[in-house]
Amino acid sequence: QVQLAESGGGLVQAGGSLRLSCAASGRTFITYAMAWFRQAPGKEREFVAAINWNGAYTDSADSVKGRFTISRNNAKNTVTVYLQMNSLKPDDTAVYYCAAGISGGPMYAPRLDYQYTYWGQGTQVTVSS
Repeated sequence: QVQLAESGGGLVQAGGSLRLSCAASGRTFITYAMAWFRQAPGKEREFVAAINWNGAYTDSADSVKGRFTISRNNAKNTVTVYLQMNSLKPDDTAVYYCAAGISGGPMYAPRLDYQYTYWGQGTQVTVSS
């Protein structure tokens, strides 16, 4: 059974930090690109960051560059993806979703949500001012 389980969300003051985790299991996710997306109330889901299968290539949205870092740990049966979020702002408040997509090449880490096949349930991040 495929499962992407996010954790690490919560309430934090502006300027604080959180680290999100996503444990992907049920498939050989080692070869998958992984990403984080977020959706704020009343807004469309948006790309946050992506990482290729071995972590050699990452991409992030301009709004989080320099503040958020995506990384991954490829274990045999479970791939874990992290999102380290620093200098958080109230605008970062959203439900954060982990996603996995079949790799389209060695440096594959797309920004479009339709390019990802599997999704987690999301974890709430709330940043107070």
